[in-house]
Amino acid sequence: MSDVMFTSHASARGGREGHVKSDDGLIDLKLVDPGADSGEKGSNPEQLFAAGYAACYDGALNLMASKVNKEIDSTTQADVSLMKDPSDDGFQIGVTLNVEVKGVSQEEAEELTKKAHDFCPYSKATRGNINVEIKVKTQ
Repeated sequence: MSDVMFTSHASARGGREGHVKSDDGLIDLKLVDPGADSGEKGSNPEQLFAAGYAACYDGALNLMASKVNKEIDSTTQADVSLMKDPSDDGFQIGVTLNVEVKGVSQEEAEELTKKAHDFCPYSKATRGNINVEIKVKTQ
């Protein structure tokens, strides 16, 4: 591994219908299967992945804007879908990043989002493994 900047720790027990907790206790969540219609409230792995990806990508987007002296205001919503994988009867995930950018033109926003996708560690980790679609809207 390269020079490690920091390491986060979390554990899961009981799989998709269990519990997740970070070592510092900031994340301490019950997991429920959203497809089970049990009426129980809780998070799921896709929701947690969506939160992490949205935060990482939005940070990368703002960094790319600062590198070209653009001041933006952005919001990134990650929609993470669990889907059947036709290749092995298992499952796969797909992501749509819905990005709203203020302060630049549509063309500039699209260029910045591409640069952010090239830079973002989550985008790098998923590249070639899952389908990621980026939808950009300016205001």
